[in-house]
Amino acid sequence: MKKLELAQELSSNAYPGRGIVIGKSADGKYAVTAYFIMGRSENSRNRVFIEEGRGIRTEAFDPSKLTDPHLIIYAPVRVLGNKLIVTNGDQTDTIYELMDKQYTFEQSLRSREFEDDAPNYTPRISGILRFDEKGFNYAMSILKSANGNPDSCQRYTFSYTNPIAGEGHFIHTYMGDGSPLPSFEGEPKLVGISGSIDEFTDMLWNNLNADNKVSLFVRYVDLEDNTEETRIVNKNK
Repeated sequence: MKKLELAQELSSNAYPGRGIVIGKSADGKYAVTAYFIMGRSENSRNRVFIEEGRGIRTEAFDPSKLTDPHLIIYAPVRVLGNKLIVTNGDQTDTIYELMDKQYTFEQSLRSREFEDDAPNYTPRISGILRFDEKGFNYAMSILKSANGNPDSCQRYTFSYTNPIAGEGHFIHTYMGDGSPLPSFEGEPKLVGISGSIDEFTDMLWNNLNADNKVSLFVRYVDLEDNTEETRIVNKNK
């Protein structure tokens, strides 16, 4: 698989929707993850990320303008023991609660489907990082309709052991703008990971469409001592 430039992937797509990036820093010292949200409607754009414990949640920037919290207010990032969960919806809670009962990542998602936002049927994308004494591994999942047909849910899980320094994978909800919005296709994209947390954060934010971007979360976890650094960028301030 050809390794893609993440900056180019973002800048060439006006509306990738919501996206997850997971990988390892170029120096091999950090597990890297990022999650961003975008919006076209006033309701979707009226959001910010705020920290909640070791995770984050979305919140209405102006509560008086919130018309429908369904599908837009949720916890994208939660930490369960040695596991970091990141998703584009309230399936974060499903994964957290069921994995706490010894279900696997894949089993936890069998109770969920794509979003009920006809005619888009937005895919549910999820990622998990697992840390141990050997470093970390990660997996990504997408639950999507059958090419726009909601009668069938198609489930895909991709697992990555012993991640390569300077590489990661990128999955997002839409291939671009449209009506209905075209769902993501194929397996997660192989992308390069480089720079410090601030450099990586700036690269992501600066290459997201200026009109549609809403919020960005980035975390670097030190693989030596498991300390973590987090950056949150909100368009609404």
